[in-house]
Formats: sequence, C-alpha cells, structure tokens
Amino acid sequence: MDSAVVIAMARERGFDVHALSVRYGQRHTSELDAAARIARELGAVAHKTVHVDLGSIGGSALTDTSIDVPLDDDGHAIGVDAAKNTIPVTYVPARNTIMLSIALGWAEVLGAADLFCGVNAVDYSGYPDCRPEFVEAFERLANLATKAGVEGAGLRVHAPLQHLSKADIVREGVRLGVDFSQTVSCYRADEAGRACGHCDACRLRADGFTAAGIPDVTRYV
Repeated sequence: MDSAVVIAMARERGFDVHALSVRYGQRHTSELDAAARIARELGAVAHKTVHVDLGSIGGSALTDTSIDVPLDDDGHAIGVDAAKNTIPVTYVPARNTIMLSIALGWAEVLGAADLFCGVNAVDYSGYPDCRPEFVEAFERLANLATKAGVEGAGLRVHAPLQHLSKADIVREGVRLGVDFSQTVSCYRADEAGRACGHCDACRLRADGFTAAGIPDVTRYV
C-alpha cells in the first residue's frame, strides 16, 4: 500500500514514474503481480521486476520457510519488542539497501535524478532500513558512488511517507485515488493476494484504516 501511494504522490508532483519491483526470494509473490497491475493503473511509464536471490542467504521469516512469521496467542502479530529493542524475524537483511541500489543503477541508465521509496519510520515494524538516517546516508552514497553523482547530477532520494502514520498514508491514498483493494501488504498472502489478517503487516494496515475512519477494503482469506 505504501509503494502505491508513493507512485500516486510522485505522479501528482509531475514525475514520469518508472516503477521497480524486486523478486528477492519472498515466500509469496502475489505482491509482485499486484505491483505490476497498480503501476499500470496509476500511470507509470514503465514497470520492471528484477530478480535477486536473498532467499539463498536466509535470515528472515519472509524468505526462509524454516522460520515462522510470528503471531501471538490471539492471532495478532508480534512486532518489535520495545522493552528489549529487538528487531522482528520478518526483517530481511539489507533488503532496502539492495533494492535502492538496483533502483539507483536503473536511474543512472534512465538519466533520472530522483529516487522515490515507500519507507516509513512511524507505523512500521522496527526495521533499521526504514529510518530517516538510512535514507539520508543512502542519498550521500548515491552521490559518491555513481557517475551521475560525480558529474554533478545531484541525485535525490525521496521518502514522502517517512513521517506519516499509517492512517495518514491511507487518507493520502484515498485523496489520490489509490485503489487499496488491489494492494498486497500481508506477509502470508495467498496466491490470489488475499491477506491472512494476523501478521504484523496486516495489523499495521488494519489499524491504519481504523484510525483514518475509512472502511478497510483489504481482501482477506
């Protein structure tokens, strides 16, 4: 849902959007089918899916079938433990760094100076690569490590959802005409993209709709 809203926001700002998805070894791929459909419906100039096998290194419940997506006794998701300051097993090692790096390479080929990503540092699962410090550091890296940056193109990384709550994101998406029923957030979505309703991603999403006072249009199993 976050990426869909980011596409709509970039389009509203006048950008021609080239949308990138990454098949990184996630246990379900219905989100990739949804991404292609949403990119087309929201007016992206192009949509590309790049393959990176993060499943081969494991370390995450989203890529390793031997690690369960955590749920509590009531069927609601267990996220970050604030008291222990732990990061949940749904964190995929280096995922956002890798995806932004691929986007950076494509941007250089396209001659694009602006990268948009849907990371959020308010209502999220405690992932370190969703923090403002990460986005700022990656922008510095982008300008140091690329031909475009060295030649003064001034590459920018935009994270327009970074300081928005999930409720704010829902409201913004509705304002921009995003069809949230077509988006997939669930960590355990089935082949049709229907959500389990019990993982951390589902909980955060459902709480966002409730707090926004907008009916939840998510398709559940």
